[in-house]
Amino acid sequence: MMIIDPHVHVWINDPKYPWPSENENPPSEDATVEQLMAAMAAHGTEKTVLVQVMHYRWDNRYAADCLKRYPDRFEGVCRVNPERPTAADDLSRWTEDYGFRGVRLSPSADSSGDWFVSPDLHPLWRRTRDLKVPMCILTQSERLPDLERWVQRYEDVQVCIDHMACPSVDRPEALEKLLRLSRYPQVYVKISGTWSVSKEDYPYRDTHATVRRVYDAFGPERLMWGTDWPLVERRCGYTGALDLVRKAFTFLNDEDRACILGKTVLKLWPFDRGREKTTVG
Repeated sequence: MMIIDPHVHVWINDPKYPWPSENENPPSEDATVEQLMAAMAAHGTEKTVLVQVMHYRWDNRYAADCLKRYPDRFEGVCRVNPERPTAADDLSRWTEDYGFRGVRLSPSADSSGDWFVSPDLHPLWRRTRDLKVPMCILTQSERLPDLERWVQRYEDVQVCIDHMACPSVDRPEALEKLLRLSRYPQVYVKISGTWSVSKEDYPYRDTHATVRRVYDAFGPERLMWGTDWPLVERRCGYTGALDLVRKAFTFLNDEDRACILGKTVLKLWPFDRGREKTTVG
């Protein structure tokens, strides 16, 4: 069964890739692409999507260098500052010059995330549509009605909701906002991050009903897993994240697992573009 991990982060403590000044507590331990590739080899993971880590803010150069060095193993999702007037052009630069395929936005649920409802965001959505790259969204359920309005406006943009929008196991009614988005065929969901919302030990059985409801609404053809490596190493580890799909979610059949572990990922990140023109500096 083909395994493609659509959600990992990489970084390195290296002056070539300086931490931004606003990051006052950068990670002391590395999470390099070489460490990642060792984990991939140990688990039979063929390919992986590098999601730009927040530690670097808007400087995607380390992930870009990883894409250039291993073009057959990785796709990448960049981050741009959505409040900058140049956000759309920034996305074009990271996509066309550095080989990224996708952008990630992270609107918080409180007022600091109100930029997500601003009409100033239209150019970035239009550019995402024109470039034919996915829009990945890391947020909480409170923001999903705002996302729905964008989804309705930009029907040609594939949208991937990270970690099911972090649904609380104590508030099952909040999940309805995510399930409502299943009516839009361009919306996909990562059933990852259950360890972050569970109140139990592995295999986080208090989240299984949530995953089942998402599965019933979206179907396996629009679901994908994700390790969230290296953060997952503090909890169940790479093996545990993989075994949630392979073993713990007992309502899945083999074809479901084939979709969630690989086939669905290829709909957004087909790993089909060469990077001969990449100009990483």
